[in-house]
Amino acid sequence: MRVFVAGGTGVLGRRLVPQLVARGHQVTATTTSAAKLDSLEQLGAEGVVMDGLDAVSVGEAVAKARPDVIVHQMTAISVAHAGKPDMKHMDQWFAGTNRLRTEGTDHLLAAAEATGVPHFVAQGYAAWNGIREGGWVKTEQDPLDPMTGTPAEPGMTAIDHVDDVVVKAGGAVLRYGWFYGPGATDDLVEPVRKRQFPVIGGGAGYCSWVHLDDAASATVLALEQKARGVFNIVDDEPAPASEWLPYLAACAGAKRPMRVPKWLARPLAGDVAVVMMTEGRGFSNAKAKRELGWQLRYPSWRQGFQEELA
Repeated sequence: MRVFVAGGTGVLGRRLVPQLVARGHQVTATTTSAAKLDSLEQLGAEGVVMDGLDAVSVGEAVAKARPDVIVHQMTAISVAHAGKPDMKHMDQWFAGTNRLRTEGTDHLLAAAEATGVPHFVAQGYAAWNGIREGGWVKTEQDPLDPMTGTPAEPGMTAIDHVDDVVVKAGGAVLRYGWFYGPGATDDLVEPVRKRQFPVIGGGAGYCSWVHLDDAASATVLALEQKARGVFNIVDDEPAPASEWLPYLAACAGAKRPMRVPKWLARPLAGDVAVVMMTEGRGFSNAKAKRELGWQLRYPSWRQGFQEELA
């Protein structure tokens, strides 16, 4: 197929493009920087500069590529775009990404309709943001947490927008867990090594992880099978912070994370970090495995963290 990857130079795009090429697909991949066109060509794609927030730029790029499927992987959370990760001010940190998930999604869907592109796959999110009631592990039938009144609320609204408009258009939303792997692990490990990533409260909040290569393989399956609807793309082992964070530190050769009570963490780390660490809900991948035939190379973060940090 002719595959149009919007956001081809992001952490997932860089793992997705080679998998698509290896399976014989003709890939056009976008970047916001002309300096990155060579890197896309080295991955086997035809690179194109596109501004995902400019409807004309998006329309022209899609019309020229004439794809069979559009894959929306545009974000703006790299340090170059958004500065250092800042959960306390998540509304500011994710401002660009939130626009790409609302305006950018709408521009891509409009271009797909105008050009007659029959299928659409988009990036969603399912790491710790399941609704905070009932059990610790959620399926696609459970709502996401709107995080009302916190700095994460605009981001959750943007994620809901992707789910809504892409499913209505007959496409697939892949709700990826927390990424780790090449290009993503360092940002995670650096604060752990500096003991700047404590366990908050009892660390009872759950999180779901996914290795970038597994996220990419699920994406390939979703577009090849013209999947429709929402899929949680996470590994087999949702786990509480009290388990995964000390394990990550041990794999990284770091000291055991400190424990900080909620009352102290709130002014230091913000409401979102406290919710994630103490009340977060993980996700089940049963639907993706059943309907897409997805097989994970890294079924657990335990194996994945160890291999990435060996």
